[in-house]
Amino acid sequence: MYGHQGKILHVDLSKDKIWKEDFPEEWRRLYVGSRGVNARLLWDYCKDPEITWDHPKNVVIYAPGALTGTTAPCSGRTSVTTVGCTTGLYLKTNTGGHWGAELKFAGYDHLVVHGVADKPSFINIEDDQVEIMDAKGLWGKDIIQTDTLLKKWHGNESKGLYIGPAGENLVRASSIQCSLYHAAGRGGGAAVMGKKNLKAISVKGTKPVRVKDPKKFAEIAKEQRELLRADSGAVGLHDYGTAGSIAAVNELHAFPGKNWQTGYTENPYPITGQALVEKGYLKRRVACFGCTIGCHRYSVIEKGPNKGIASGGPEYETFGALGNGPGIIDTEGVLLLNELCNRLGLDTITAGTVIQWAIESYERGVLTKEDTDGMELGWGKLEETLKGVEAIALRTGKLGDLLGDGLKIATKKVGHDSYKWAIMNAKGLEQSNVETRSAKAYALAFAVNPRGNDHLMTETFAEFGASPEAIDVIEKVTGDKKWASPHFTEYRAEIVRWHEDCYEITEALGYCVFTSTAAYGVNPDNMARLYEAATGISMTEDEMMFTGRRVVTLEKAFNVTRGATREHDNLPWRLMNEGAASGPLKGETNSQEELDDMLDKYYALHEWDLKTSWPYKKTYDKVGLKDVGDYLEKIGKLP
Repeated sequence: MYGHQGKILHVDLSKDKIWKEDFPEEWRRLYVGSRGVNARLLWDYCKDPEITWDHPKNVVIYAPGALTGTTAPCSGRTSVTTVGCTTGLYLKTNTGGHWGAELKFAGYDHLVVHGVADKPSFINIEDDQVEIMDAKGLWGKDIIQTDTLLKKWHGNESKGLYIGPAGENLVRASSIQCSLYHAAGRGGGAAVMGKKNLKAISVKGTKPVRVKDPKKFAEIAKEQRELLRADSGAVGLHDYGTAGSIAAVNELHAFPGKNWQTGYTENPYPITGQALVEKGYLKRRVACFGCTIGCHRYSVIEKGPNKGIASGGPEYETFGALGNGPGIIDTEGVLLLNELCNRLGLDTITAGTVIQWAIESYERGVLTKEDTDGMELGWGKLEETLKGVEAIALRTGKLGDLLGDGLKIATKKVGHDSYKWAIMNAKGLEQSNVETRSAKAYALAFAVNPRGNDHLMTETFAEFGASPEAIDVIEKVTGDKKWASPHFTEYRAEIVRWHEDCYEITEALGYCVFTSTAAYGVNPDNMARLYEAATGISMTEDEMMFTGRRVVTLEKAFNVTRGATREHDNLPWRLMNEGAASGPLKGETNSQEELDDMLDKYYALHEWDLKTSWPYKKTYDKVGLKDVGDYLEKIGKLP
């Protein structure tokens, strides 16, 4: 088999059983790989709504892309799919690093983990040799300690995927860490691993990934590299990382602060990518497998009381959630918080968002000193924020246990209308730091995201029209360049639909989405052509994008089995009811009327029912998911 390795590896922790399954040939056209095949596998194993995130029958599926392990640029990504613990719904999360390529080199396209181990365990994979091993010596260790031990046991060339203490403690904000500083961070996938008593997966492989037409493949891959090299967005990502855009976002009054009560900070420079470089904290730019951009950071504090602290990042979201959000406008302060999260295995977005909610709740008198274990929470208090983050990961004290369950559960426990300043939507995921009140395609994309309200299922960055390449995308989707502005509501449904299909195929192939939805050197046309050169499977741009639509529909269907309806496709109460604090759109909200209009158009484009948001039986038939429609008809989940 070309491109794919042709094998799905299964590990059952309950039965101590390991087996291999041939990769179905028809899935190569229907789902392509990675995210798409993961969605199909999750449906096949967990469509029964009684299988919750902590049910023994829940599975965790890990998959590098169809092109991962080849010379396709920036194709080292891995999707992880399961029933998520934060929302109880479909969870796809994605990570970079080098682990995914190593799994391909070991000979596997997908790893499916079943069951629950009766004691702390880890999986060791060395080509055809796969073992479930005792993790007694790893349990309780942080990410760095775990990596050090596994490399000592299995060699420095092995690549690891781990959970930290946060995942062991079933914290909703827990993050799966890959290659140390790369995170499959959102939705609490690490808690699912923790529930399964699965600490780590170590992989070492020696098998090549073959392509069908090496000459044609090399030509198209070179074309993509040259397009990325010329792309204005890719240059900025290399120089300053994702945090290089913070100053510009702040000038738009769209950089959330103080739990989204502000959108502008007087001097955000200390928490920007430029500050990391110019103040000497950035020691090297880090690239995932096959990456030509190198947007990741490795930062070190070399002097002063914090000398020796080093970690990957911080990126835009971390500077936002753990910097601007709680008012820590201090480079070293955010470096300390980021390093703590990386070691303990915490998603920085959720960790920062729950801390901000706690600070505001304390200010309002909804949380007391007794609730915060004696801490006086407040904006700009670094020591208290550090203590709060550690308490979350370890579930220590009343505050740690409360925030460890995430805002969906915490707001119900606390009451007092505290959901109104909790930055999450009805699905329950804490929102990433995009100001949707002034970015309307993002608002729609966040609302319909099957895993909750964030940007990592459908990145509609092109709506800002920030580069010639972005404007070209908007013109292609809408027919007119004038719609390349985030303040319009017109054509947002079309923009979201196009981007979600493009995003899906990007991940199915293993590309970083920065290459196709933030920079644009990788596009549906050259993805389709490169997939054909790799696999020998002829597929046009339109056919490739249609696989994206099929998978998006399947992901939606999974949530339908869990009772998700149109009411779950919304945005946080604060953003829907309180206006932006300042800037050109001061007072602007994501109104229900505005969102409803965009949702109607979006559902219509998908051929989903406007009242329930559920796909029709004919829609499942049309996208090649007849069996999915038949099942939903059987359980009474068709409109």
